[in-house]
Amino acid sequence: MATKKANNEVQQQLESVFQRFPLLLVHGIPLMEPIAQRWAEVENFEARPDDLVIATYPKAGTTWTQEIVDLILAAGDTEKSQRAPMQVRIPFLEYCTPPPLPSGIDRLVNAPSPRVMKTHLPFQLLPKSFLEKDCKIIYVARNAKDTVVSYFFFDQMHLMQPDPGPWNGYVTKFMEGNVPWGSWYDHVRCYWEKKANHRILYLFYEDMKEDLVREIRRMTDFLEVDLPEDIVDKIAHHTSFQIMKDNPMANYDTVPSTIFDRTKSSFMRKGEVGDWKNYFTVAQNEAFDADYLRKMEGTSLHFRNVLNSQKKFS
Repeated sequence: MATKKANNEVQQQLESVFQRFPLLLVHGIPLMEPIAQRWAEVENFEARPDDLVIATYPKAGTTWTQEIVDLILAAGDTEKSQRAPMQVRIPFLEYCTPPPLPSGIDRLVNAPSPRVMKTHLPFQLLPKSFLEKDCKIIYVARNAKDTVVSYFFFDQMHLMQPDPGPWNGYVTKFMEGNVPWGSWYDHVRCYWEKKANHRILYLFYEDMKEDLVREIRRMTDFLEVDLPEDIVDKIAHHTSFQIMKDNPMANYDTVPSTIFDRTKSSFMRKGEVGDWKNYFTVAQNEAFDADYLRKMEGTSLHFRNVLNSQKKFS
C-alpha cells in the first residue's frame, strides 16, 4: 500500500509539472517558459572542441538525423543504438521542464566526450562557446509548408507546447514567427549564411528523402568517419521511416502520455514530402506563397516542393 501511495504521489507530481507552457521572449525569440527561466544555463553552456551539434528548426527531420549520426559514430552497430532512448543518447541542449526530470544540460554537463546534442535554437541564440571552440554543426532544413503541417500536429499532441488552436490560425502564427523557436524564415536563412564561416554541414530533408545513402555519405565525410558501402546501406535501411517508427528507442514511445497525447497524433506521423497539399486551402496557399517570397527575397537558399509557381527570388 505504501508503495502504491508513493507511486500515486509521483504521478501527481509529474502531472502538475506537465502543462502547456506560455512563450516568453529570449533576445526576441519566443521560447517556452521553462527554457526562458533557465536561459542563463543555456547561454553559458561550456562547449568542448569535439562536441557535435545537430541543429534544426522543429519538425525538420531532427530525430531522423540523430539516429543516422548515432549509427555513423557506432560504425553501423544497431545493437549499440538500442542502448537508450533518443533523448538520452543525444540530449536536447536547451530543453527543460521543472523537476523531477533532468534538463538537456543536466544530461550533457558530465557526459563523456565526444558529446552529441541536438538543438532548435536559431543561430543567434547558440551558446557562443560552440563558435569559439569551432564545433561541428549538422543543420537540416525542411521546406516551410511541410514543416508547418508537421509542427501543427506535433503541437496538438505535445502537451507542454502552447495550444496550437485551429489550423487556419496556426498557419498565420507560423508565418509571423509566433511559435516556439520563432521564425522558420530567419532560422533557415541564418544558418545558411553562416555556413561560409563556420563548420556547418547544411542538409535538406527533401534531399534525404530523395537519396538517403548519398546524404549519409555527406555526413560521414563531414564527420571524418570512413565506412564501407555495406555499412552505409545498413544505416540507410535502419533509418527508413517505417523501421524508425517501429523502433521504441527512436520513436519517443518512452515519453509518458502526460507529455505526448498519442490520441492526437504519433510522434512520427508521415515523414512525407508534399503532404502540405492535403491541408492548405487555395487561399492559404496563395497568402503563404506571397509572404514566403517576401521573406526569402535576396537569398541564395532555395527549397523544392514549396511553391506552386515558377517564381524566382530576386
